[in-house]
Amino acid sequence: MAVERLFATFAAHHDPSDLLDALATGVVLLDAADGVIHANVAAQGLLGVGLNQARGRSFLDLFVEHAPLQALLQRARERGEVFAERELALRPLSAPREARVIDVTVTPIEDHGGARRLLLEMVDAVPRNRINRENELRARLEGSRMMTRQLAHEIKNPLGGLRGAAQLLERQLPDAALREYTGVIINEADRLTALVDSMTGPTRVPHKTPLNVHEICEHVFRLLEAEAKPGVGLERDYDPSVPDGCFDRNQLVQALLNLARNALQAVDGHGRIVLRTRAVANAHIGPVRHRLAVRIEVVDDGPGVPPEIRSSLFYPLVTGRANGTGLGLAVAQEIVTRNGGLIEFDSEPGRTVFSVLLPLGGPSGVVAAGVETPPVALA
Repeated sequence: MAVERLFATFAAHHDPSDLLDALATGVVLLDAADGVIHANVAAQGLLGVGLNQARGRSFLDLFVEHAPLQALLQRARERGEVFAERELALRPLSAPREARVIDVTVTPIEDHGGARRLLLEMVDAVPRNRINRENELRARLEGSRMMTRQLAHEIKNPLGGLRGAAQLLERQLPDAALREYTGVIINEADRLTALVDSMTGPTRVPHKTPLNVHEICEHVFRLLEAEAKPGVGLERDYDPSVPDGCFDRNQLVQALLNLARNALQAVDGHGRIVLRTRAVANAHIGPVRHRLAVRIEVVDDGPGVPPEIRSSLFYPLVTGRANGTGLGLAVAQEIVTRNGGLIEFDSEPGRTVFSVLLPLGGPSGVVAAGVETPPVALA
C-alpha cells in the first residue's frame, strides 16, 4: 500500500512520526499484542483520542464494540497478508453515541525480532458516501426532470385546444348562464396549465448578484411570521461569519420559502421552527470541493418525513400530505441546483432538518478516487 511504501522508505532516515503526521490518512502502528505504538494526527481525529491516551493501550479497548475489527486484525496477523474492510462502523469510547464509518486496511510488518506488527490505514468513509449519494440524487433528479417536462408538453397541448374551443363556444352562446360553464372550463384549463408550468420548475438562467444570505433568510422569516399560527414558535440562529455570495435572489427566496412552508405544514399549528445558517469550510457539493460554503437549515419538530417516501421525496408529485401537490420540494431542489447547490434532509419524529448547501466563491478542486485535480467550473 502507499502508506506502507512511504513508511518503509523513510523509516530508516527520518522519524516516522513526522512523516505520518503529515498524512491526511489515519495511520496507527500496533505492536504484536495490538498495543498502540503510534497514531498520527489524522487517526487521533478519527478515534477522538490523543496519542498519550492511546499509546500502550490495546487498540481494541478504544472502542465500545470491536468484534469486527478484532477479526480483521487477527486475519492479517495470522496469515501475514493485507486485509481491508470498507465502511466499518466503530464507536470510540471517547464518544460512544457517535459511530465512525471508516475504511480500514491492515498491513502486517515484520520487525527485526520477527514479531509481527500491524500498520492500519484508516479513511473516513462519510465524505465518499456523501459524494456518491449526491451524485445519485442528481442523476435521479435529472431523469425525473426530463420525464416531467415531456409529460408537461403532452398535457399542455390538449389544454390549449380545450381552452380555445371553450372560448369559441362562449362567443356563440346567447345565454349568460350558459357562458358561466364555459368560464369554468377556461379557468380550470388555466389552472392546470399553471400547475404543469410549476412542475417543470424554473426555466430561466439564474440572474446571480452579490448578496448576503441573511437578508434572504430575514425576508423568508418575515413571510413565515405572517403565515404562522399563534401556536408556532419561530426562531433564528444565524452565523455572523458567513460572507456574501452570488445567487439569484428571487429564486433562492422561493426555494427557502418552499422549505419553510413545508415545515409550517408539518408542525400543523403547534411546534417550533428554526432558521439556521452556518459557514462550512471545504464543503463537497457533488464531485466538487469548495473552499467555503453556507449551509441554510430549516428545522422543525413535526412528525418527520414518512419512511416510505424518503428515497423519492424530491421527485415531482411525491407528497406525504393528503392535500399536497408534491411540487414544492422538487422546485426547491431544481432552484438550488441551478444556483450551484444541493438540498439534503435528515428526519426522525420530533426533528426534521432540510439543509441547503450553497458554494461561496469558486471550487478548490475535484475529488475523484482520492486524487485531486485542477478546479472546474460548475455548470
